Amino acid sequence: MKYIIYFLPLLLLNTEPVFAEQKMVLNCGKLIDVETQKVLSSQMITIDQQRISSVDSADQYESDAQVIDLSEYTCLPGLIDMHVHLMVALSAAYELEKVTLGGPDLALLAAHHAELTLMAGFTTVRDLGDRNGVTVALRRAIDKALVIGPRVFTSGMAISSTGGHDDPSNGWRAGLRGDPGPVEGVINGASDARKAVRQRYKNGADVIKISVTGGVLSLAKNGQSAQLFDDEIEAIVATADSYGFKVAAHAHGVEGMQRAIRAGVASIEHGSLMDADTMRLMKKHGTYLVPTILAGDFVTQKAKIDGYFPEIVRPKAARIGPQIQDTFGRAYKAGVKIAFGTDTGVSAHGKNAQEFALMVEAGMPPMEAIIAATQSAADLLGESDQLGSISVGKYADVVAVKGNPIEDITLLENINFVMKNGTIYKAE
Repeated sequence: MKYIIYFLPLLLLNTEPVFAEQKMVLNCGKLIDVETQKVLSSQMITIDQQRISSVDSADQYESDAQVIDLSEYTCLPGLIDMHVHLMVALSAAYELEKVTLGGPDLALLAAHHAELTLMAGFTTVRDLGDRNGVTVALRRAIDKALVIGPRVFTSGMAISSTGGHDDPSNGWRAGLRGDPGPVEGVINGASDARKAVRQRYKNGADVIKISVTGGVLSLAKNGQSAQLFDDEIEAIVATADSYGFKVAAHAHGVEGMQRAIRAGVASIEHGSLMDADTMRLMKKHGTYLVPTILAGDFVTQKAKIDGYFPEIVRPKAARIGPQIQDTFGRAYKAGVKIAFGTDTGVSAHGKNAQEFALMVEAGMPPMEAIIAATQSAADLLGESDQLGSISVGKYADVVAVKGNPIEDITLLENINFVMKNGTIYKAE
């Protein structure tokens, strides 16, 4: 066995990333292999440029490459959050900030939140709803290394109906509302639906997000009624398929979920009021559930505070929020495919990993919760050949924690080491 140990000073980073100028090796005390669902001991991960070139047992490894000593840590694939809103920081002032904050403000907020997210160990996120093209611009800035953040897949502005969950003029007085259309994400009919998808292609989106039911935080009374018809959803999915997009469907109520699943969406987001028939339909179509339990927990707590939510929102938050965790537990036990997602932006950025404990509390074993945030999330993204496991040929996205998260899942709430694309962004 021949290698030179390079002790990366723990306390080193959080300021400037360290770029690998030659082959770099991570000497991991333990490694979580999500493909075999095993925790391996003493593994050496070789990084060549941005990708993993080998994974070897330490007693078989021979090289004079620079070695980063993580022998006291457990390494695992970079985490993936499939539902975030990087430009949002929910507070009691949220509705007012829709008017007082413009594109530049939102862009700076998103950049700040992106760095918090990466430092929390989430090397890839799917952003499901912005405005002003903020997350498309953020994705480009991260890709050019102008700002620090995770790999971003973005929907841009979500697609909804007039008065629907993502109608940007909800709650505004008549003189300000106007009549937003497909460009702004508001559709009425199949023709509008096709135009809205094409507009997102033009705008540089990576995925399509639709709201097929009402929502908890929208300024509308009903959070569960179906808000898009079959022909509209079918037109969205068919057009998205032509352009190579997957479709994520925000849904709380059963009828909207079932319309979306039958039309061929890739995922149901939240799924709060899902019943057994809907679960069976999801299994039949291979539809993922992205549960966002953390958001449900957050709004449940805030609904108890006078004045935090507008009065039209508060009863929905109090009623729907507590149901998400129970629904997730039943869906998992029924065999529905699960991909990790938090709806962060509702809850605090950088705290995404709190979702893991809620998943485990609802009955999902720790290993499967980690798989939901790595291998399964990569599958839902359509990026399994690039992301989701520590495997030869994939991007070198690796995080590490002290201790074994299979024994204590809350360890993932304090990530000690973050590498994305072969660049070290955090070591402490």
